[in-house]
Amino acid sequence: MADLPSRARIVVVGGGAIGCSIAYHLAKLGQRDVLVLEKSGLTHGSTWHAAGLVGQLRSKRNLTRLMQYSARLYDTLEAETGQAVEWKPVGSLRLASSEERWSELKRMATTARSFDFELHTLSPREALDKFPLITLQGVVGAVFVPNDGSVEPSSLTQAYARGARTGGVRIVEGALVTGFENKGRRISRVLTDRGAIECEIVVNAAGIWARDVAKLAGVAVPAGAVEHQYLITEKRDDLPKGLPTLRDPDKIFYLKPEPGALAIGGWERGTPTFGEKGVPFSFGRELFQPNQERLEQFVLPAAERLPILNEIGIRTVINGAIPISPDGEPILGLAPERDNFYVACGFTSGIAASGGAGKAMAEWIVEGAPSLDLWAFDVRRFGRHHMSARYLAERSVDSYWRYYQIHYPIEELESARGGRRSPLYETLKAQGAVFGSRFGWERPNWFARAGEETRDRPSFENRPNWFEAVGAECRAARERAVLIDQSSFSKFEIEGPAAFAALQRIAANDLDKPAGSLVYTQLCNERGGIEADLTFARLDENRFYMVTGSAFGVRDIGWIRRHLPADGSVSIRDVTSAYATLNLGGPRARDILAAVADGDVSNAAFPYMTAREIRIGFAPVLALRVTYLGELGWELHVPQEYAAHVYEALQAAGREHGLSNAGYRAIESLRLEKRYLYWGADITPDYTPYEAGLGFAVSLKKPQDFIGRAALEKAKAEGPKRKLIVLTVDGPVQLYGGEAIRRGGKTLGVASSGGWGHTIGKAIAFGYVAADEAGHADYEIEAFTRAWPASRLDAAAVDPKGTRIRI
Repeated sequence: MADLPSRARIVVVGGGAIGCSIAYHLAKLGQRDVLVLEKSGLTHGSTWHAAGLVGQLRSKRNLTRLMQYSARLYDTLEAETGQAVEWKPVGSLRLASSEERWSELKRMATTARSFDFELHTLSPREALDKFPLITLQGVVGAVFVPNDGSVEPSSLTQAYARGARTGGVRIVEGALVTGFENKGRRISRVLTDRGAIECEIVVNAAGIWARDVAKLAGVAVPAGAVEHQYLITEKRDDLPKGLPTLRDPDKIFYLKPEPGALAIGGWERGTPTFGEKGVPFSFGRELFQPNQERLEQFVLPAAERLPILNEIGIRTVINGAIPISPDGEPILGLAPERDNFYVACGFTSGIAASGGAGKAMAEWIVEGAPSLDLWAFDVRRFGRHHMSARYLAERSVDSYWRYYQIHYPIEELESARGGRRSPLYETLKAQGAVFGSRFGWERPNWFARAGEETRDRPSFENRPNWFEAVGAECRAARERAVLIDQSSFSKFEIEGPAAFAALQRIAANDLDKPAGSLVYTQLCNERGGIEADLTFARLDENRFYMVTGSAFGVRDIGWIRRHLPADGSVSIRDVTSAYATLNLGGPRARDILAAVADGDVSNAAFPYMTAREIRIGFAPVLALRVTYLGELGWELHVPQEYAAHVYEALQAAGREHGLSNAGYRAIESLRLEKRYLYWGADITPDYTPYEAGLGFAVSLKKPQDFIGRAALEKAKAEGPKRKLIVLTVDGPVQLYGGEAIRRGGKTLGVASSGGWGHTIGKAIAFGYVAADEAGHADYEIEAFTRAWPASRLDAAAVDPKGTRIRI
């Protein structure tokens, strides 16, 4: 055994593909004082039995870039380290065995073009030419990625390890982490069964043990494990050479060519979880007994597609534990509970992602942030709700099975639902609400009318079943008034003698407004990228009320907390569950509110972007005059116990004004018409406010310095290199975001958001293009491989001067 050092600046826990890749990339960034701790031997968790498929295209540009980096690295790693990795870039073929699956693949093809990613759509006959062993029964089409392939997982990990050691990293096997010591919010020592190690940074890359290791550090991570099976056939000499990898998601199987054989696995329904109460640290290089019933779920459909499987015997079956997260995506980043404890776990496709994930994590650790926005993988997308064993078990099993199910751009999962409900849940359900889930909350997405089915029927290229109902809600918002339950908003009270000074340094906009003011602002990083997009209500000199999106609370308040003074002069209280929120909006909103509110709600007394404490009936209400609909309106923040009372009062007063219920799908359409942007899609750390057209929310005139100021001053002086544009399409196309923006045969960008504008009767898309390409009148949007003429708008499609919100 290698000696255990008493100190290391960075300690990586876990010697699988992910942990060794992080160590390798840390060395590439010049970090020499790095220690990898592996309780058993390298690869001995899930890496050693992984199938090793490498597929690069994902639904988002940055995630695809991560996978592309992995493939490029695998192409050179053997020459660099001298360790064979058995990288075989044979390409990948994905079949569509249904019309809806073909729409999904056409959407993938369009997304690929927007990334400049090589992908080819094939006819069934062309697919057969690529893989002569398949039958074409039911095949509608296929896509082929020529530079996908497979790699040998254990060899890959050893190559990472060799490269890391060459760079000065120490790797110690046979050292079990048993605990951590901390000083405040920082881990100070890693405890092992062979001694303690002083450290500055810890990285949890412990695979199926990641949740258990995190617990030792006082960190909650919703990373679980499930069983996954694949088989390897007996060898045959007559199998064609040079076959690509194959996926037939409608038949829930994948295939990797082996020398003279085939490896076939699948994503079946009802796989068992493993280690719900903790994975034993004694578990090592082990497999489970094969499960014939689960095996048949994908082997029998595979034999329908590949008749040769009826003639080949099975040489071996691998049934091993693999990591998984509640949404099937990896979990990366700095844990909210600690200031120096990073996580990199939950990788269901860890071999394909290991190169890019290792690079991103090394950047995160050394430079403070990855070079790409990775919000879809960020640990901060989870909160306390996601940490229960029941939630993790239900959602993990569901995410596993759904891996090869059709993924609609707008869809709601049905597992692990119903845990967080607003006080109005039953009331709205009785009125036809069809709910979605966000951060555990049940939220009304739309309201079914009499005779309509109260469930979603999504589609790719056709109108979904909620289209007409949402259109009616949008018309009500524009012509009369709507009431929307938005209780899931994340809400925080921030106060203390240094609250104003601290927040003024964090916010890009100027918070130096009178008490009762609302300030819309971005929180930027030192590069000027947008880390958060939210609203502060200044209730007193040093007391603020912050409102942000349902799923962004952990992230946004974590960003703020990291930049507060350490002397306790600012306190934060999460009041999300204390207050319900009702959004009253529309041209008749003031008439309705005036009928039930104590006090004057006229424009003179209660202007746009102000906050007032009022009463509605018996209820104390913090009313914020702000809108995401683009209409006159208020957010009414009400103590939970008064929510039903306020709702009933508003509905009674609104009856004569045509007040209607509305949901989040209407909000999405209405905000697109108003060019209101959504963090995580239209604005991210990759973009500055000036590129997004949000320069009005940046105050370079305020005397105080703020995070990102220097970068934003430079960005403004130089002018944006890219700009967000608004496009409309006059045709029956379904847009969702991810479509290619083209002009003159050239791909200029990708749609960040897309949808239908029910007021204007057109499809709308937002997207970034180079600044010198942002001024044209006409463009094309490619959706489902078809090009649609698109027109650029200079401003919002509805009320571009913002008159309605200020009356």
